[in-house]
Amino acid sequence: MEFNRVEITEEAEEIVEQLKQQHGELIFHQSGGCCDGSSPMLLPKEDFYIDDNDIWLGEVAGIPFYMSHDQFEYWKHTHLTVDLTNGRGASFSLEIPLGKRFIIRSRLLKEEELAYLNKKA
Repeated sequence: MEFNRVEITEEAEEIVEQLKQQHGELIFHQSGGCCDGSSPMLLPKEDFYIDDNDIWLGEVAGIPFYMSHDQFEYWKHTHLTVDLTNGRGASFSLEIPLGKRFIIRSRLLKEEELAYLNKKA
């Protein structure tokens, strides 16, 4: 059986597909920095530099999802679901002008998920 660290809701995926049409290749990144803090940001791929500090958690809607190493230390025991809510966030994420913002819903990973995902790391 295969497990994933990150998934996306249908509603959030619909917005991602819309934004792909407008902006081309995209990337999700969750840094824990300023603005909306630990909210995931959707950015044009060429506008964001990935380095050794970023951890690849998987793909959602065909888009790579990265998290900064420091942030991952807080979230490494959780399964993340990218969801969407109404309201303008305080970030540079591409959905903001639509009056929406991506959020993370989380749950603790089950023992079998932890064993599988930590084995892959």
